Amino acid sequence: MPPKAKITREMVIDAAFAVAREDGWEYISARTVAERLCCSTQPVMYHFGTVGELKKAAYEKADGYHSEYLMNIKGPQVMLEIGMNYIRFAAEETELFRFLFQSNYFGGKTLLEMIDADELAPVLSAMREASGMSMAQVKEVFVTVFLFVHGYASIIANNSLIYDEETVKSQLTRAYRGAESAAREGLK
Repeated sequence: MPPKAKITREMVIDAAFAVAREDGWEYISARTVAERLCCSTQPVMYHFGTVGELKKAAYEKADGYHSEYLMNIKGPQVMLEIGMNYIRFAAEETELFRFLFQSNYFGGKTLLEMIDADELAPVLSAMREASGMSMAQVKEVFVTVFLFVHGYASIIANNSLIYDEETVKSQLTRAYRGAESAAREGLK
């Protein structure tokens, strides 16, 4: 008789992430994760006492994946590229976008708290370095552009708008230029 495969905590998280990515975060359960792992629910519940804890771990993995996706910058305009990546993520990874930004797991923070979160520090630092603006100016631009980008991404993720790269880039460029100009003028 072959030995039973050991189901690790990381395997359970990966399976829950896969469920969220393919079917939606609402479908994460001990049963759906166990099915992906070809095991009973016992190993899933061994590593996570509740499905809520499992969803939180899957959320953290999705958040890390999203951060890496955002920072895959191919051009010199860092702020514009990050915004485009955010919208592109909503178009390409719809279920993960909904999990990250349209579930109760995202709740509990104000916009200002989000800007000061440690997770956003690398994004803001990259923007600051690329733009030559002060951190206060970068945060001001970020808030303005984020509201525009998040709105666009949300509409796309909810199938209300077809993703058109050129239109999005043109509109985002205008929003970014306006926000940058206002930030530079306002803090002189």
